Amino acid sequence: MPKTKIIDAKHRQLFPSFGELKRYKDLFLTLAWRDFRVRYAQTTIGFLWAFIQPIVTLVILSLVFGRIAKVETDIPHTLFTTCGLITWTYFAYVMTNSGKSIIESQNMIKKIYFPRLIVPLSKAVVGLIDVGVTVLILIVLMIYEGIAPAGTVWLAPIFLFIGMIAALGVGIWLSALTIRFRDFQHIIPFMVQLGMFITPVAYPAEKAAEQMPEWAMSIYYLNPMAGVVQGFRWSIFGGEAPGNLMYISFGMIAILFVTSLMYFKRVEDEIADFV
Repeated sequence: MPKTKIIDAKHRQLFPSFGELKRYKDLFLTLAWRDFRVRYAQTTIGFLWAFIQPIVTLVILSLVFGRIAKVETDIPHTLFTTCGLITWTYFAYVMTNSGKSIIESQNMIKKIYFPRLIVPLSKAVVGLIDVGVTVLILIVLMIYEGIAPAGTVWLAPIFLFIGMIAALGVGIWLSALTIRFRDFQHIIPFMVQLGMFITPVAYPAEKAAEQMPEWAMSIYYLNPMAGVVQGFRWSIFGGEAPGNLMYISFGMIAILFVTSLMYFKRVEDEIADFV
């Protein structure tokens, strides 16, 4: 016989049930596959857009920061920027699509029960496409420039995983907030644009330090992706290790991720009433 789910208002869980998420893994995979197909559906060149978008972004950032602003980097600026884009583009994709994911899935949410957290989580899987494409571009550029990865490259997956947690934390928060406050649908694109420039994607964090007092750098690293981008780039190319300020970003990531799960669980039972 199927198990009956008992909801007791006096014993509310603090976090979503990960066991329940596991039982709905087939739905999770179905939603991820649907998002992948829809992303490139009815386009003339299809999957090639996955390559065109990061390449165009790379060209623009290299032109603005490398040629016009003449930002100095220890490695060729194209390599420097591409490495920064690997973690940033994933973060931006998950933040953008998770934020509107619940609203877009409202018809399904109103009809059947399933753990609502599956919806924003499925966006994180599709975003890995951008990571794979940008990593491939980085490998090609490294071969062209004749630059080998540093001995710390084994740390790259760890920094990438931390970046994924950061993306999920922000994405889950936004997906829950957008349910009640639809203004976030208009705020999120602005957050992505602003985040690109306050994250050391196309310039070293040291450049920001030269323009700000020491205390302001602590605020700068409250940006969760500042430490991730800095650490990921160091793991690939080596050089001077990131300072202790990087751990401010990691602390912020932990806070965002834990509180996002707690808040999402708090509003989960009311989602169908608001969408």
